[in-house]
Amino acid sequence: MNDSNQGHDRDRTTDHLVDAYDEMLKRTREGIEQAQESAPKLRHMLEQVRDNMVELGELTREEAAKITDYVERDIEDAAHWLADTGEDLREWWRFDLELIEQRMLDAFTSVADQTSLQLKQWAERARQASLYQAGQITGPGTLICDKCGAETNFTRTGRIPPCAECGNLTFRRPQPEDKASD
Repeated sequence: MNDSNQGHDRDRTTDHLVDAYDEMLKRTREGIEQAQESAPKLRHMLEQVRDNMVELGELTREEAAKITDYVERDIEDAAHWLADTGEDLREWWRFDLELIEQRMLDAFTSVADQTSLQLKQWAERARQASLYQAGQITGPGTLICDKCGAETNFTRTGRIPPCAECGNLTFRRPQPEDKASD
């Protein structure tokens, strides 16, 4: 098993897209919390946060579009897990929640709770397009190599490296059937 975040703090501080993922998720959560009168559409909220980050010069339009896709993908995948299993995010991440930064846990939990209906709709789409690619950015959790099945764990946001076991470039999140094989 590979833990892609250990010993890479130096790389993390130089990759502004990794930081942008965390910031976009944080701002989306804050926007949802401020719009308490009804459950806002997550996609609309992400678009607003994306456009704001571009307007402020924090990201280029292309970078912001990529980060929006990454955040949306991870939330969709979490929704898929919640909808299919009824279990909490601890099982989706596949490791102790104490390893995850509290702000990331709060952000994912808040977004997942307040947008559960839309997330269920996205879950179906996520089933059809849930592969993760090396070089993309992902939030905390475990990715499984699509070729050899080796696990790569992320305790915080980071870039997806090639598989440490076989060098493959595509991954997926664990599915309920993977839990049965543990």
